[in-house]
Amino acid sequence: MTTASSDLLLMLLSDARLPVAGHTQSAGLEPALREGLTDVPAYLRLRLRTVTRVEAGTAVVAMHHVRAGRPLGPVEAAWAARTPSPAMRTTSHQLARGLLRLAGALWPLADLAAPSSRPVVLGAVGAAVGLSPPSLARLVGYDDVQTVSAAALKLTPLNPAQTTRWVLDALPQIDLLAAEVAVLTAPDEIPASSAPQIEQWAERHAVATRRLFSA
Repeated sequence: MTTASSDLLLMLLSDARLPVAGHTQSAGLEPALREGLTDVPAYLRLRLRTVTRVEAGTAVVAMHHVRAGRPLGPVEAAWAARTPSPAMRTTSHQLARGLLRLAGALWPLADLAAPSSRPVVLGAVGAAVGLSPPSLARLVGYDDVQTVSAAALKLTPLNPAQTTRWVLDALPQIDLLAAEVAVLTAPDEIPASSAPQIEQWAERHAVATRRLFSA
């Protein structure tokens, strides 16, 4: 395996051009806008406190389990219990398959049960490439923010500088999130931060007949 600094590997994994179907997602922004959302930065902050917090914690715990040689089944179960929306779980499994195909061709990964969620696969990837827990958590947070911001450009008439400002403004909250979840090691420590409105929007979007993004 070609070695590289953790900073460069982090940039590679957070690149929106990574061929893992992230471009098919809006991180729930499309249904939110359809339901009348107008404050996208507030939506970003809400996701970082809820959905993204759960996923970042799951990824960190999954990475710890891989490095300790522990099974990932309990981590997957803990994530599923904290992700009550079937539509959101389905989307995560779809993204995980794409990520697993790509990462499995590049690095030796731990055996993963099928279906695995995206944060669990990210944890295995983080373990394989030597990321630190804070870096992995930042990756999860940054990816969510940039996914929403990129989708906004396709869904609304915006200046790209404005959406870049949203990402910049979210960075301190991403750092705080990373510091919070980086110390987690056990499935029962994963945050349980629900977002009922986002979950409801996801369920409606899953059966919508007219949509630009799959989720």
